[in-house]
Amino acid sequence: MSSNRLVGDAGEGAVAGWYEKQGYAIVDRNWRVRSGELDVIARRGTTLVFCEVKTRRGNRFGSPAEAVTYAKQQRIRKLAIEWLRAHSERADVLRFDVASVRPSGDGNWLVDVIEAAF
Repeated sequence: MSSNRLVGDAGEGAVAGWYEKQGYAIVDRNWRVRSGELDVIARRGTTLVFCEVKTRRGNRFGSPAEAVTYAKQQRIRKLAIEWLRAHSERADVLRFDVASVRPSGDGNWLVDVIEAAF
């Protein structure tokens, strides 16, 4: 497995843990279809959250959240529709979050979740 994939997996795990600490249940992770992937799907009550996780080792190329372009947002929305069609989950509220993950310097990860990012 590539170094980038390992970093990405660690970041997604940190974000899943963040949601669990906030009282969410993780419904799905790394859901893949031909057209793309959804990183983390979480539920709390009647709210279903689709979270795009961006993990970076530093800010050399800008903040991780800046990598979620308008085109990427559109793709995530379409993937969410595909996911909903493939699963029996229902929700009153759908929310799209973006999580930026960076190393904390002590072997852990700093997680910054932008709720309702788009």
